[in-house]
Amino acid sequence: MQTIYPDTQLFIAGNWVDGTGGRTIPVFNPATDAQVGRVAYATPEDLDRVLASAEEGFQVWRRVPAVERAAILRRAASLLRERVESIAYVMTVEQGKPLSESRIEILAGADIIDWFAGESQRVYGRVIPPRAAMSQQLVLKQPIGVVAAFTPWNFPINQIVRKLSAALTTGCACIVKAPEETPASPAELIRAFSDSGVPAGVISLVFGDPAQISEHLIASPVVRKITFTGSTPVGKHLASLAGRYMKRVTMELGGHAPVIVAEDANVETAAEALTAGKFRNAGQVCISPTRFLVHNSIRSAFTKAFVKRTEKLRISDGLLDGAQMGALANDRRLEAMSRLVTDAVQRGASIETGGERLGQTGNFFRPTVLADVPVAADLFNHEPFGPVAAIRGFDSLDEAVREANRLPFGLAAYGFTGSIGICRRLSEEVEAGMLWVNQPAVAYPELPFGGMKDSGFGSEGGPEALEPYLLTKSVAIRDA
Repeated sequence: MQTIYPDTQLFIAGNWVDGTGGRTIPVFNPATDAQVGRVAYATPEDLDRVLASAEEGFQVWRRVPAVERAAILRRAASLLRERVESIAYVMTVEQGKPLSESRIEILAGADIIDWFAGESQRVYGRVIPPRAAMSQQLVLKQPIGVVAAFTPWNFPINQIVRKLSAALTTGCACIVKAPEETPASPAELIRAFSDSGVPAGVISLVFGDPAQISEHLIASPVVRKITFTGSTPVGKHLASLAGRYMKRVTMELGGHAPVIVAEDANVETAAEALTAGKFRNAGQVCISPTRFLVHNSIRSAFTKAFVKRTEKLRISDGLLDGAQMGALANDRRLEAMSRLVTDAVQRGASIETGGERLGQTGNFFRPTVLADVPVAADLFNHEPFGPVAAIRGFDSLDEAVREANRLPFGLAAYGFTGSIGICRRLSEEVEAGMLWVNQPAVAYPELPFGGMKDSGFGSEGGPEALEPYLLTKSVAIRDA
């Protein structure tokens, strides 16, 4: 297994290169605070080279038959699986999650690539019966062109792999702006695609000043589509830029996932599933359960079961054996957790477990459960994006659904119940793009992945994920 963290370069026109001028940005291990490497910084001149090479790469890739594109994608997936141990080490060092979670992310990424490879041969147009003899009416599906993809640090590979796979599957070129805090594992993903035979220019990888890069790429006539995962405020800003230039967008933005634990729920099943879901990646997950709405008749029992499991979690450097939760990705998350907990307690919540930083080295925060959290608390209104769970009770399902829908977010939601009737009500009434019932989130590639309201629009999973990368063209032909 690789045990050296590499410096990361830009990937332009099929080559790994330094940025013009040689500027770099330091990369830190969130578990030790130590600088572990550096990442290249793209200048406007570099971005212009990227745009030129992507335009050329698109003209090549769009003409590669779908069956050949699928074969190349499958080779990339195989390379990821072969390299899983070395890439997992790099991901854990730069992001903080346990090695076991890094491996799962990489292998899931390979599965996503394989699924999209299969979809490349199912991008269908159609024939429409004509209204006149000796004529034909067709609907063609064509790749939209060069895509600019902007991704965050919480899932350094899987936030890219859905965007990149959809783009390549449909015949598009893709410029990836990956996170500066976690650059090396995205670079290894791009390396797998390059090594699998993707032509030069079809994929580019850049790092640098996020605002400068986004404004430069979105304004360019070369870029035809924007896809972004991140916070709602940044997503709205990028969407407004894209709208100015009439660029198509897919936005997977912030959430604040409600959990409704009904009166007839199995308390132990709910506590087990929600412990796994809440503290995965230290809660730094856009679909993480965050607002726990528990029927008052079982609230005490659920809280005890949930706290019991939470306190058993092993917190350590993600490289150590047995780690179940690692460090938060940066010190900003530590500060945010402290502020949210303090505010909730001042407003009347009680700390059932955790609630404080763990040690003085690294960004470790104890897994935290707060009970009796008032609706007015910041924690019930702003996505924590960390290992803090907020519990409050309810008396009627109507009350729980109203609270679930109160915020402008609508990404993910969860329900626990033994009643098919309650399942149906949650399915129909909860305003979220994804709902998991009696289980933690499992984002299989064949399922749509996206939200509603301020959580964005468009899908990054299922057949729906391909449509934003395709142009629909009507063709009517009559014999001369």
